[in-house]
Amino acid sequence: MRSPAASNAARETIRTTRPETNHTDHDETVRSDHTDGERSNHTDGERSNHTDGERSDHAGRPETREPPVIEVSNLTKRYDEVVAVDDVSFSVEQGTILGVLGPNGAGKTTLLKAMLGLLVPTEGTVRVCGIDVHDDPERAYRRVGATLEGARNVYWRLTVRENLAFFGGLAGESARDPAVKARHDTLLDQLDLLDRGDDVVNELSRGMKQKVALACALARDVDVAFLDEPTLGLDVESSVDLRRELRRLADERGLTVVLTSHDMSVVEDLCDRVLVVNQGQVVADDGVTSLVELFRTSAVRIVVDGRLSATTEQAIRADYTVESWETDGDRTRALVALEEANDLPALSARFVEGGGRLVSVNTVEPDLTEAFLQLTGSESTTRGTR
Repeated sequence: MRSPAASNAARETIRTTRPETNHTDHDETVRSDHTDGERSNHTDGERSNHTDGERSDHAGRPETREPPVIEVSNLTKRYDEVVAVDDVSFSVEQGTILGVLGPNGAGKTTLLKAMLGLLVPTEGTVRVCGIDVHDDPERAYRRVGATLEGARNVYWRLTVRENLAFFGGLAGESARDPAVKARHDTLLDQLDLLDRGDDVVNELSRGMKQKVALACALARDVDVAFLDEPTLGLDVESSVDLRRELRRLADERGLTVVLTSHDMSVVEDLCDRVLVVNQGQVVADDGVTSLVELFRTSAVRIVVDGRLSATTEQAIRADYTVESWETDGDRTRALVALEEANDLPALSARFVEGGGRLVSVNTVEPDLTEAFLQLTGSESTTRGTR
């Protein structure tokens, strides 16, 4: 991790081009996010013909710029004195997979629900495919599929296929249509659910239930999928299957995906772009690679035999950014950030001069987790060695 001053400067670099926002998250809803009722989060409609003009990570997409599929303008949500989302603005192009990151209470869930029309904003607008989701929710919902973390997104007493047919039927689709059935079969196969299609959902494991909810959100020919913690409860293999299927749908169908996740590996592996929310503010909005490069400060993990004195530790801390320092018996382990690679010999010498014998020195590179921690002002002590 770089010094606090350097981290603050990096955050300011992003903020100069992004809207400032403020405060914390609240989980109250105005409209129900439960699928057991009048309106489902899984809705359908016509496909838009928008093409993506910004994506460069995945080839084969036209460079023509079209209107964004999602437009969020000056969105604010207040609960009395608490501002959960404050003046947030951004847009998302067709076929983009956008990851929304933030610590607990940052405003992610409030933002997602406001984008879905499940919360009435205090100020601002959200448009999906040019439709204001609060002025014309029924029309907007035909273009959207969604799953919300913690919500029962499907009917547990129906089979997997009956759920797909039910949610498709709400949007005017017929499961008897050969094209619809083929789409369902492809998705169930990709999510390893094809042989469970006639099973009652209540008899499935938690991970299987999660996959059924995702299948219901993705099976219809929608323009946008909002997925709140989509890999929660999935095993590693299922998580990989889901990522592969989302990538396929984005690349082949032009599906736009907005997802939240606490699993940085999912976001780093899957997302084209990342929105970092902290205290209701959008503190960063960029590609994964760009965010990581912004914090391209290497660190070294040094292990020495010998218990170094408090004076030696204090001297090293005075000259370097020490991310962690652990002493276990006569062995000392330290994680130290370096602004320049050529600082390593001098740093190693300091440990030896303090009475330690070098056991190992490993370079540690920053990743999306490190960038996220610095952007949200958190302390990092968990860099992994690559």
